[in-house]
Amino acid sequence: MKKTLQEIAELIGGEIVGNEKIVITGVCGIKEANPGDITFLANPKYAPFIEKTQASAIITSRDIEKAAKPIIRTQDPSLAFAKILSLVAPNEVSHPQGIHPTAILGKNVKIGKDAAIGPYAVLGDNVSIAEDTIIYAGCFIGHHTQIGSQTLIYPNVSIRERVSIGSRVIIHSGTVIGSDGFGFATIKGMHHKIPQVGTVVVEDDVEIGANVTIDRARFDKTLIGRGTKIDNLVQIAHNVVIGENSIIVAQAGISGSTVIGKGATLAGQAGLVGHISVGDGAIIAAQAGVTKSVPANTIVSGYPARPHEHAKKVNACVQNLPKLYEMVAELKKKIAQLEEKLKH
Repeated sequence: MKKTLQEIAELIGGEIVGNEKIVITGVCGIKEANPGDITFLANPKYAPFIEKTQASAIITSRDIEKAAKPIIRTQDPSLAFAKILSLVAPNEVSHPQGIHPTAILGKNVKIGKDAAIGPYAVLGDNVSIAEDTIIYAGCFIGHHTQIGSQTLIYPNVSIRERVSIGSRVIIHSGTVIGSDGFGFATIKGMHHKIPQVGTVVVEDDVEIGANVTIDRARFDKTLIGRGTKIDNLVQIAHNVVIGENSIIVAQAGISGSTVIGKGATLAGQAGLVGHISVGDGAIIAAQAGVTKSVPANTIVSGYPARPHEHAKKVNACVQNLPKLYEMVAELKKKIAQLEEKLKH
């Protein structure tokens, strides 16, 4: 890479403050950058590095008006930096092409134009794969499952029967979609399995991380809304509905029949009980234990989850418990001494 700052600004639609003619030869993080590199600042906690970084230029938000070195002011520094990375390090992954001779195809399988099926993949009867979709080695696609166009399914993904996957979906290795929901009736101490006869629907432009489990519904469907992004190691139980463009972070667990609104965020290791709702735009903080419904556009944290500002006050009180214990012990001692004096 060898471009002037002006050329880079035109690429990302940014506004230059400083010398537009300096030459950029590389990209790097703000702490690790060297002269000649361009870097970016998206997280405010790294703001002190604006003055410390060795980078020759910085991509910033429009909130930054000037700095000791040239900057490019943009609406979204992370997205702008991603565009530059794509220019410098284009994707060199070589996806499978065509249908590998070891792939096992059931009856009446439909495969669209330019779709690819990798080695030892297994497709059940009446599976439909749309054009330009890629299925890597070792995947299992159950019967009557439909997968849209330009979808990418990495190795060792299992998609059970009668599941619907949209277009431009990415599913990472080890994920299981359509496994049975966890449903049992306990009679006289014995657990009897309740059939899970529903399905899973994953809409367009969803990305699902590695080792995610999405259970099929008892009836009807478990639904992952358009544009939602799911991190690794997430558990989504039967009949859960997740709205469009939500974010579910690693190790979150969502119990059955819970409804998540549009644009919601569940941070890492958040846990939700079943049969509740989380409103549009709500944020569930990391490790929160959600036991009741959360209104739209609110932030909750803690266990049990409370409005975040209240939860911070509760946590502050908990941190003072050792001092409070010592204070109470000292007061008890003084009260005992006073009582002893009153006796005499």
